[in-house]
Amino acid sequence: MPSKIAFAAAALTAVSIIAATPASGAVLVLGQGLAKTCSDATIAGRDDLKAIETCSLAIQTQAMGHRDRAGTFVNRGILKLRRSSYDAARADFADALRLSPDLGEAYVNWGASLIAERRYAEGLSEIDRGMALGVEEPEKAWFNRAIAYEALGDARQAYLAYQQAVALAPEWAPPKLELARFTVTSK
Repeated sequence: MPSKIAFAAAALTAVSIIAATPASGAVLVLGQGLAKTCSDATIAGRDDLKAIETCSLAIQTQAMGHRDRAGTFVNRGILKLRRSSYDAARADFADALRLSPDLGEAYVNWGASLIAERRYAEGLSEIDRGMALGVEEPEKAWFNRAIAYEALGDARQAYLAYQQAVALAPEWAPPKLELARFTVTSK
């Protein structure tokens, strides 16, 4: 008779689920100018108003291709997401998708904004859509999936998603910290 594996997360309150803040995947913009500065600020983890203004100036004044402009919208959206301005972030992701409908990062970050608002099933759907298109940092998408699964009460899928995030980025600490809360037992 095959053994079953049980996955149990440590008891979580709604606050501790949100403590695992959704991760954002920035879009690297190459070249020079304000769009590159916006990209660098996003990759560096900033969330200040000056960085958002830099992105806005890049969008308004800098000549760039559709893909870089879409990436700049995604990056500005991530900065807004980090400031908990979820509707404004999604507006930027929508603008990015109008320019570049195949930009997986826009969907993944859209999903992260929904997860941050505790709209877990919707967030999973958007993340899956983005992952199907391909993203530069899939570990962050897996991490966000794990947060959503855990909040939806699916400890097994959450555990597996955190494991996948670790497998893709072994040096990245957040999924390792989340995995430490789990107990895996045979039944």
